[in-house]
Amino acid sequence: MPLSSQDVLKAFDRIRVFQRGEQRAVHKPLLILMALARIAQGAPRMVRFDEIDAPFKQLLAEFGPSSAPSSRHYPFWHLATDGLWQLDGPASLLNRPAGATPNLGELRQGQVAGGFSPEVDAALRHDPALRAQLAHQLLDAHFPETLHGDILGALGLDLSTPTDDDNPAAGTTTRTQARRDPRFRERVLRAYEYRCCVCGFDLRIGNVTAGLEAAHIKWFQAKGPDIEANGLALCALHHKVFDLGAFTILPDTYSLVFSQHAVAGEASRHMLMGFHGAGIILPQSKDYYPKAEFLKWHEGQVFKKPGRSLA
Repeated sequence: MPLSSQDVLKAFDRIRVFQRGEQRAVHKPLLILMALARIAQGAPRMVRFDEIDAPFKQLLAEFGPSSAPSSRHYPFWHLATDGLWQLDGPASLLNRPAGATPNLGELRQGQVAGGFSPEVDAALRHDPALRAQLAHQLLDAHFPETLHGDILGALGLDLSTPTDDDNPAAGTTTRTQARRDPRFRERVLRAYEYRCCVCGFDLRIGNVTAGLEAAHIKWFQAKGPDIEANGLALCALHHKVFDLGAFTILPDTYSLVFSQHAVAGEASRHMLMGFHGAGIILPQSKDYYPKAEFLKWHEGQVFKKPGRSLA
């Protein structure tokens, strides 16, 4: 009998996560999120450990404690004891007691493969909304909200799902739901050399870019495309106020114009109005320069007029 959505969510909510004092173990949640991304990309149910070893190690290095990468083989093996994960490999390994974890070399040499059980895989593969709900459940349970976007971006996992209006079973329309390009953020940040194009903010913690976001000039919800010329690399502050219409960018000079409605006290003034009239930091290639059509859309549809004088 097929598993219901609630059955799947409850089963994953019961996974056993290693705990020792305040030491956090994010191995299983990250492995499950990686498996969800593989399903979304249409990958086969089973995958050999050696095929995901390197990207999983990197994922743990960026979003887990410093010791996490060295024990990356544990979740691949122990998730099977939760009844959600299946292993395939030599009998000499699979017949071991659950606690006798193979080492990295044994998993690689034995070409041990793992994946969700057929019932769980089928439920997740045929229900994008369930995948999104499970991903949010895992992220909410194991990571602060500030990391959610970074983790999803690193995995290329898109959690947008079709609405009822896009579901032929719910109506007569057969329009294909637009899907966000999971690579948009990375391409835009690279175009702007990983710095806010307004203030130059460029903090990194190891390999993780902190507080820097890819903003659509013409909003995705307004059918703005996921291309560099419709993107800006902005720190979290300037992304927020850009989407609120506190400033816009002139298409001929790429200068910032702040709204008369944007007011700030002295403590915050230099972070906002201090950039009024200044030019943005342009991307490294002219091919990525913001397109006039998108800037004009923002000026007409989002910017809170009137603007402050540039004189």
